[in-house]
Amino acid sequence: MRNACRLLLLVAASGAAAWPQPAEPTFEVAGDVKHPLRLTKADLAAMPRVTVQASDHGVAKTYEGVWLHEILKRAGAPGGTALTGKAVASYLLATAEDNYQVVFSLAEVDPLFTDNQILLADSSGGEPLAGSEGPFRLVAPKEKRGARSIRMLTKLQVVLLRK
Repeated sequence: MRNACRLLLLVAASGAAAWPQPAEPTFEVAGDVKHPLRLTKADLAAMPRVTVQASDHGVAKTYEGVWLHEILKRAGAPGGTALTGKAVASYLLATAEDNYQVVFSLAEVDPLFTDNQILLADSSGGEPLAGSEGPFRLVAPKEKRGARSIRMLTKLQVVLLRK
C-alpha cells in the first residue's frame, strides 16, 4: 500500500505530461480515390467554411463545416465534369464510430448534379461537436428525415461500381 501511495504521489508531482494524451480526432477518406486522406479538425478549419441550418429531431440547429464535395475533390474522387460514364454509378459509404453506415451516390453530393449539398460539420452554434454528436458529422439539411445525417463519422469510402 505504501509503495502504491508513493507511486501516485510521484505521478501527480510529475504533471499532466506523464499521462497519455488522447489522439486528435480524425476521419478517413479512402477507397477509389487518388489521394487517400486522414483529416483533423485543424485540416477542416483551413478549408473554405460554410454554415447551414438543419433540423435535428425537430430542433433547428446551425452547423458549421466544409461541403462534402470539397473534401472528396481533395481526395481525387470523381466529381464535376469528370463524373460521367461508369463514374456516375459510384457511391460514398459513410461509417460512424458505432458502425452505423449510410450511402450517398457521388452525384448526390456533386453541385453540378444537385442543389442538395451535404455538409461535413465539426461544430454547431459555434461550439465543437462533442459526445454522441461528433467530433464529425454529415448534415443533409434538405432531407426530410435525418437518417443520413450520420454522427460520429470516422470514414468515407468511395466505391466505383464496375460491370
